[in-house]
Amino acid sequence: MAQLPPSDTALRVAELSQTAENTFALRPDAEALKEIAAELGFETLRKLSFSGRIIPLAGKDWTLEGRLGATVVQPCVVTLEPVMTRIDTDVTRHFLNTFSYPDEPEVEMPEDDTSEPLGSWIDPGIVMREALALAAPDYPRKDDAELGQLVYTKPGETPMTDQDARPFAGLADFKSKLEKDGH
Repeated sequence: MAQLPPSDTALRVAELSQTAENTFALRPDAEALKEIAAELGFETLRKLSFSGRIIPLAGKDWTLEGRLGATVVQPCVVTLEPVMTRIDTDVTRHFLNTFSYPDEPEVEMPEDDTSEPLGSWIDPGIVMREALALAAPDYPRKDDAELGQLVYTKPGETPMTDQDARPFAGLADFKSKLEKDGH
């Protein structure tokens, strides 16, 4: 009985060519773009494309090399206005037959964060979503957006500003004034 693929973009490793390049080209339709945008917290997602190849390495390992392109719109972290970002990046993943997870609950991240365990399937669609999530700005900000200063206090009291919280800042001004006066 044939095993069903986990998604329509998954490729069965056993069916990949060992001698020729295994190419792929993904361009999600409008409905898929809306789904991915909602999943990743984008306002909108346009022009998403991911193309590349899967090539065999020594032994039973594989490498996926691709080029990701997309235009994402996210809310500005300061003003909540839309911020458009164009993403064009190269993506590499190594699927290793001998990959093993560490036994300890806390470990340092390895320098090579492109390696993954090899399973029965390699899914460029999943790699595309992961790479898009990593490439999109964590804190998108409009060029002219500035953070203001909020001052809170109890009714009837004088609000304390950031400048008031720096007691020695006034000493520098006092020192320069003394030096200017010749003391």
